[in-house]
Amino acid sequence: MSGHSKWSSIKHKKGAADAKRGKIFTKLIKEITVAARMGGSGDPDANPRLRTAILAAKSENMPKDNIERAIKKGTGELEGVNYEESSYEGYGPGGAAVLIESLTDNKNRAVADIRHIFSKCGGNLGENGCVAWMFDKKGYIVVERSTVEEETLMEAALEAGAEDVREDESNFEVITSPEDFETVKAAIDANSIPHLDAEVTMLPQTTTDLQGKEAEQMIRLMDMLEDCEDVQKVYTNADIPEDLI
Repeated sequence: MSGHSKWSSIKHKKGAADAKRGKIFTKLIKEITVAARMGGSGDPDANPRLRTAILAAKSENMPKDNIERAIKKGTGELEGVNYEESSYEGYGPGGAAVLIESLTDNKNRAVADIRHIFSKCGGNLGENGCVAWMFDKKGYIVVERSTVEEETLMEAALEAGAEDVREDESNFEVITSPEDFETVKAAIDANSIPHLDAEVTMLPQTTTDLQGKEAEQMIRLMDMLEDCEDVQKVYTNADIPEDLI
């Protein structure tokens, strides 16, 4: 799998200037709140989903106070919005698969906004199950090639339980099971290896090559979906040429 077939890698190549920190924080706070509520505990040691959400928040330099308030909203210690989880699936330009995770306080608004974005960008919202089978849930860690020797990364990752270490022109990609993600990330951190991205995500089993106008429309679709307030995460199997980024 080439590095640019993964949307999170594409975002990093686009650069930090694209990041809308306020919206990133909003999504992270939603996830922490829901993880604390659904996991039945505000203690990250006893709640794996919450632990992963806090790791993601810390990687974005979210202040500790924000994290603690979000946890308390989830456990009911502070008043907060009741978010519902839902997922949506569809096809982007060129038939590329798109999988969306949503946390919303208004499902009718969420589905209407998501359908509008698909139609505006040359795609269409599909039925549940139409593309989810094309993705596997995996731990995913991206390391810039220039920051580490391949042998050092391979030894740290594989000894900690990683399933695979892949590479493209500029990055290494460490793939783990969801259960081993934290252990592998801790091993990489312990070896002082910096990473560009580290998350439990949905990786495509195969990719769909897009070129020209379809690739540009796909980038626009992903950007608009990620800007949608009810969308938490977006995954695609689109493989887009790096020179379009």
